[in-house]
Amino acid sequence: LRALTSLLRFAGKKRRQSPNIILLMAMKDMNIAKLTSADLPLFNGIVQDLFPAVETPVIEYDTLKVAIETELRRVGLQVTPFTVTKVIQLYETKNSRHSTMLVGKTGSAKTITWKILQQSLTALNQKGEPDFEIIYPLNPKSMSLGELYGETDLSTNEWSDGVLSSLMRTACTPDEKWILFDGPVDTLWIESMNSVMDDNKVLTLINGERISMPEQVSLLFEVENLAMASPATVSRCGMVYNDYVDLGWKPFVQSWLEKHDTVPL
Repeated sequence: LRALTSLLRFAGKKRRQSPNIILLMAMKDMNIAKLTSADLPLFNGIVQDLFPAVETPVIEYDTLKVAIETELRRVGLQVTPFTVTKVIQLYETKNSRHSTMLVGKTGSAKTITWKILQQSLTALNQKGEPDFEIIYPLNPKSMSLGELYGETDLSTNEWSDGVLSSLMRTACTPDEKWILFDGPVDTLWIESMNSVMDDNKVLTLINGERISMPEQVSLLFEVENLAMASPATVSRCGMVYNDYVDLGWKPFVQSWLEKHDTVPL
């Protein structure tokens, strides 16, 4: 039901942008980003059976795409279709969900995906575009639950904010912001985030205080896998899966050769 709600909300956005073929576009944009390279042909086959002889129009993000390619070249990385597509998919997923998970093995360009999107939107903002991102990164596994959410000192009975609760208070300004959780997902800390990730968007602390997450703040999780995540957690988040098979090793080698002024491949 959560996925259906998000699908309908995203379909509404597509309807305002392009009145034709609304449902098909929403289904593709919300599902392709989370599929592996092996599952993508199966999904396309199912969609083709449901919508025979219907061609999905492609929404061109011309301005954003140019900004992405410019930022990739600026930091010395290769402009590959995989990287550009994943950055755009993260942008689209963020527009449909306020909680997004970047999933993939080490070396699948997860960090580069959100960094390039942030830098691209910042560059567009300097040219007058409305989008702008500020990132607040933290590693939830590097601290205790008390340090993450906050705790009461038993000797003085005083409440101390944790890293996350402090960040959420700081984030209540008009600019677009992401709170980035860069670390493994497990049941010890992620279950307390369920009320923040669903439509309530409220963090309830153990002292009874409730912190509402404003509209301009989003959650981003950078994880290797979802082996310890419950279905309740997964259903609350948009998914972008970076498959190392699609990226390959050649972009790494080409970037290394360019930095060392060697003849390219």
